[in-house]
Amino acid sequence: MQRSILGVLLALALFVITSCNLASSPPLPKRSPNSPTSTSSTPPQASLASQPPQVNSTRLFEHIEALNFERFESSDRDRARRYLVQTLADFGWKPQLQVFEGGVNVFAQRPGITADADALLVSAHYDTVQGSPGADDNGSAIAATLEVARLLGSRSTERPLWLAFFDREETGLLGSLNFTSRPENLVNLAGVVNLEMMGYACYTSGCQKYPEGLPVVKLLGDRGDFLGVIGDQEHLPLLNAFQMSASTSPTQPKLPAIITVPIPLKGLLTPDVLRSDHAPFWARNIGAVMVGDTANFRNPHYHQPSDTPETLDRAFLAGATQRVVNAVTTLLDSRDALTTTAN
Repeated sequence: MQRSILGVLLALALFVITSCNLASSPPLPKRSPNSPTSTSSTPPQASLASQPPQVNSTRLFEHIEALNFERFESSDRDRARRYLVQTLADFGWKPQLQVFEGGVNVFAQRPGITADADALLVSAHYDTVQGSPGADDNGSAIAATLEVARLLGSRSTERPLWLAFFDREETGLLGSLNFTSRPENLVNLAGVVNLEMMGYACYTSGCQKYPEGLPVVKLLGDRGDFLGVIGDQEHLPLLNAFQMSASTSPTQPKLPAIITVPIPLKGLLTPDVLRSDHAPFWARNIGAVMVGDTANFRNPHYHQPSDTPETLDRAFLAGATQRVVNAVTTLLDSRDALTTTAN
């Protein structure tokens, strides 16, 4: 993740929403309990009566341990890419490589059961900054995406499921910019769930930070125990699927709370929210959300050599990944439009 992305985008987006006098501004973001809550726009209703599959915490950390090395130089990114390709193949996927100047994206697709249903893409970047092994940034999100691949790869759903692992995010979103520049990648694409730093939590008072002057800090709390999700205001069903992603099975543990933040005008007034891999999709008018743990506003190991697996919270990562699996399952099992409709 590029410097200050997720914490800044959560905070600045909240600041804009609460302080700008825009007629289209939504209500303040809501911190969800561990049960479904209603929001201003109804999320897609699942058309298949089925429960989301259960995340395996052990598998998540096996991926993080396997990728516990700096992924900055081309040789190291190639090593990581080989792991991604082999793991996807083991799960029954047929990954393809999309080469661009200075990098390579990994892309995989599987069809849905409805011929004319548009696809949902789940993505994460696999590179790191120089000098950091990137367990949270972005090994945790890679692991979560691979778990989506394992759990939902052979599942029958209305929508097709696509996966992308972007290269060179840390050097200017180069991978996702190249991906979205290829028209064939965007045909029949309904929306994107982009994962960024999913594995760090803190529970002491004051461990969660925000930019000075944020007017809603008291509403958010000062503990870093929630998962943040931002999305463009034109595609609220994508965002609201996460508000409805609470445990639907007694076998699922208590899941992390979620803060969802709708961003007006595709981030035009808050350019800091455009510094991750969802932004190129917004520029193409494709709905996208970014999901993460708020980066350096919580994690002191952000972009440091100390961003290692032992600093991550296993229970939080498993719960956060379960939230993603639940939301993605809901979105895949629906043919409803992902665009915001007027009340």
